[in-house]
Formats: sequence, C-alpha cells, structure tokens
Amino acid sequence: MKVRHTPAASDRTEAFHGNDSALLGIVLSVISFWLFAQTTLNIGPAIGQDIGAPPPLMNAAISLTALCAGMFIVAAGGLADRFGRVRFAMAGNVLNIVGSLMVGIAFPGPVGIAMLLAGRSIQGLSSACVMPATLALIKTYWQGENRQRAVSIFSMGTWGGSGLASLFGGFMAASPLGWRSIFLVSAGVSIAAMLLLRQVPEDAPERSVRTAIDYPGIASLAVFVLGLLLVVTQGPALGWRSWPTLLLLGASVISLAVFIRVERATPRPLVDFSVFRNRVFAGATLSNLLINATAGLIPVSMWVIQDSAGWTTAQAGYLTIGYAVFILAFIRLGERLLQRFGARQPMVWGTLIVIASIALLMLTPLPTRTYVVLTAISYCLYGLGLAFYATPSTDTALAALPTEKAGAGSGLYKMASSLGAAFGAAIPASIYVAVSHNGVSFLSTMVPFPVPDDNLAVREAGMLGLGATLLMALVALSFVYLVPRSAGTALPD
Repeated sequence: MKVRHTPAASDRTEAFHGNDSALLGIVLSVISFWLFAQTTLNIGPAIGQDIGAPPPLMNAAISLTALCAGMFIVAAGGLADRFGRVRFAMAGNVLNIVGSLMVGIAFPGPVGIAMLLAGRSIQGLSSACVMPATLALIKTYWQGENRQRAVSIFSMGTWGGSGLASLFGGFMAASPLGWRSIFLVSAGVSIAAMLLLRQVPEDAPERSVRTAIDYPGIASLAVFVLGLLLVVTQGPALGWRSWPTLLLLGASVISLAVFIRVERATPRPLVDFSVFRNRVFAGATLSNLLINATAGLIPVSMWVIQDSAGWTTAQAGYLTIGYAVFILAFIRLGERLLQRFGARQPMVWGTLIVIASIALLMLTPLPTRTYVVLTAISYCLYGLGLAFYATPSTDTALAALPTEKAGAGSGLYKMASSLGAAFGAAIPASIYVAVSHNGVSFLSTMVPFPVPDDNLAVREAGMLGLGATLLMALVALSFVYLVPRSAGTALPD
C-alpha cells in the first residue's frame, strides 16, 4: 500500500539524516529501562526490605517491568508505524518519568508496595513505546555502515546499560542519596532525551492504514505472559501442585491457544507468524530471546556472594565492573566482525563465550575467595560475549524487515529481549529462592560442597539457578545456527 505524506512532512523526512545528537537522544531513551529499571536485579532485596515487600512479591516486581514491556512492545511498534515513531518515543519518555517517580517515592507499607508495582508496570509500558520506535527511526534515518555504527551505539545503551546496572545500582544504593535517587535521575534523563529528539522529523509510513487494532491479540498475549510469569515467580510460595498454580498455568495455556488462533484469523495480526519463515529474522530473534534470558545469572550470582559471604549490594556490584567495561570496549569490535565475517560467525563466538562465563559461575562449591575471583572473570567474559553478539544480531534482524514494518518488526525483536529478560530473571531467581533455605539433598551427593553447613543451601541454590541459565544459553546457540552463513554484510578482503 502506498503511503501518503504531506509534501512538507515528506520533504523534511527525506532531508533529515541521522546525527550524533539525535542518536544520543535515542540512547538516553533506551537506558531508562536497561540501566535504571534493571538496577532492581541487584538492589531488589534492599528495596523490598525498605518498603516491606516479601521476597516472592519483590521477585515479581523485579520482573514486572520487562514483563509489561514484552506484553505490549509489538503492539506499540505497530501503532508507532501508523501514528508516528517520534510520537511514541516521546510518549515512552513521559511514561518513564511517571513510573520512575512512583517507584522513587514509594514509602513503606501496603500503599508503597502498590506504588512500586504500579511504577514498575508503567516503566514497562515506557520501554514498550521507546524500544521499537527508536530502532525504526535508526532504520529510517541511518543507512549502510552509518546504520551499523548507530546500532552499535544503540547497543551500548541497551547491553552496556544492562552491564552497568548492577554496579550503578549498588553504588547509588550505598551512597547517601540511596536507591530512590536512581529513579529520580531516570526521570531527569528522560527529559533530556525528549529535548534531543525534538529535531527528528515524524516518521509514520503506515499512517494511511485504517484497519482495526488487534485488541484480542494484545489481550490474549498479555494474559498468557502474565499467567506464566506468576506461575514462575509465585510457584514456590503457592506450591507447584496447588490449585492457584495449576489454574494460572491452565489460563496461560488456554490464552496461548486463543492468541495463536486469533492471530491466524485476523488480517493484520499483532504477530505475523510468517515472518519466522525468514531464517535470518527467526534466528536473530529467537537467539536474542534466550541470550537476554541469561541475564538471570546477575541476580543469582550476586545473591550467592551476598548470602554466603555477607557482602553488601554495593560490594557485590563491584564484581560486575568487567561486564560493563568489556561490553562497552568491544561492542564496536562486534560491528567490525559483522562487516568482516557476516552475522552468524560473531553471534556463534559470542554465545560460546557467554556459555563459558556461566559455566565458571556454576562453580559455587569453591571457597569464597576463589569464587569471588572467578565471578569477576566470568563477568568480563559475559560482557565480551554479548559485545560480539549484540550488533550482528540487531542489525541483521533490522535489515531483514521492510521499512513500513520496521516498528512492528523491531517490536517483535525487542519483545524477545524483554520477555527473555523477564523469564530469565524469574526462573533462576525462583529456583534460588526455593532452594536457598533448605537446599536439595541430591545435589550434595553428586557434587562435593566443601563449605560450612550454613552456606550449603545457598551454594546449591546458586548452582541450580545458574544451571537453568546455562540451559538457556545452549538453546540460544542452536537458534543462532538458523541464521544463514551468508547473512549480514561481509566486507571484501
């Protein structure tokens, strides 16, 4: 369908070329989730203790932002294609201001817990608006190697922000400003992002489309994801075989079946399943989901250190410095590897390095000093692996999308990121919470744990939680091989 623009808008869109100040506005927009909101992976226990939220509920709050982002990011991307990508990026920043302020001023007690949960939900809606809209703007206004550079810098905001989140969160929580200052600063960063994005012309390639919004698809997907997350996070407290858990699981399965049927029947589905026939997009997106799920190693490894050695959140956060340094230092190398070898090879290398980092973290039976050193090394490897993977995966997925569908397609790709982060945090964390008090007898009979008895359950919980993360990384590697060897841009020798 031919898109009709007004002459002035069309001329302005064609005349504008992406520049560094606009790119800075995009990066500031995305770090509201990846840097600021993700600090809860480390400081979650401190927040819960401050406002009186029990661990299972705080575990749900940690995952809630990524969950809400994942539920609505595809819908937001499709609506951005129709109503304006700049408009949705701006709306996302406004939502982050509101959500961050709610979290930042949440006070102890039931009302404060409700504010925390509501604020985390709004932060998720913010990310749902920002992520696909800004990626689509990069596809529109940056071309060729400039786009690959823009994607690398965008990835510095996402993967790099995630790498700095634990360190930044621990530092701020231990400072006189306290953990609340994290979310107040986040609101200020969103204001700066909006000012920088004002220069970007509106881009809405599907503004002439008049078909109805896929509300049944949005609702059924939301129920499916929400029910599944509640099963994962609340299962240990409710009991895995209890009626509430089984009812939630049943509701999730039914919602998934309804969602698939609705999407196949509607002329403009929320998720066009045919896009996965493209091996490039399918491999990049599915591996992206599982690679993001490996972020679950962050809370589990931090909690092992804190609970077994008595470290504070700030002290444990310092062990993640290598993660942030390596991903920021080497992410442009991932871009060069993409240009030299195509997309698949650096994605494979990156995933293998991530697997190695998780394997080292699983050595929880080691003495505390040795394990602390291995943890620091593991985070360096984790950052290096993600740096190799990030730009080839994102740029390849973006290049496979038609321009008019860039928002919806980017939403699908980033939905994989958000859902991966949500379930990747929830599943290992739930395993850790369930096992850390009493341990599991079978594990200590298979693996020697030469540690004091008061540390045994914590070490066993860490090994099992990280084992779940390792399994996710191995499945991610299998999905990477869906990407054809020729995918991406390999420059000649």
